[in-house]
Amino acid sequence: MPTNLTVILNDRPGELARLGELTGEAGVNIEGMAAFTGDGKGVIHVLVADGDAARCRRALEDGGMGIADERPVLVVNIEDRPGTLGELTRQLADANVNIDLAYAAFGGVKVVIATEDFENATAALEGPAASRLDEVAGSIWDQPA
Repeated sequence: MPTNLTVILNDRPGELARLGELTGEAGVNIEGMAAFTGDGKGVIHVLVADGDAARCRRALEDGGMGIADERPVLVVNIEDRPGTLGELTRQLADANVNIDLAYAAFGGVKVVIATEDFENATAALEGPAASRLDEVAGSIWDQPA
């Protein structure tokens, strides 16, 4: 399964470049990413292949970057047409799956989905949608209730 690492950076010029350099030097390919800033920090979700997760974590931590979380995620191929995001997320909602995180991945039209209910999410996307699940790929920190 693909893996999402949630990386915490200082919100200043060059930090995202440094993240890219550190992962590149470690031979880790970033397959998707989402980046946000607030309160002087950057929160970066980095999608990597499961086999690269430990190497990526080590490289970033050795570079002084904090890893808030790491967990497996689903990477789902979707068609490039209006309504596909709604169709995909309706399947998950109908299976009572709460989506914790979603962002687009590189290379085609793909959506990265993190959820605490991984088993039901995977089951909800089997059948005709099974070809959607990609073997590329997590994690976000706990939120207060």
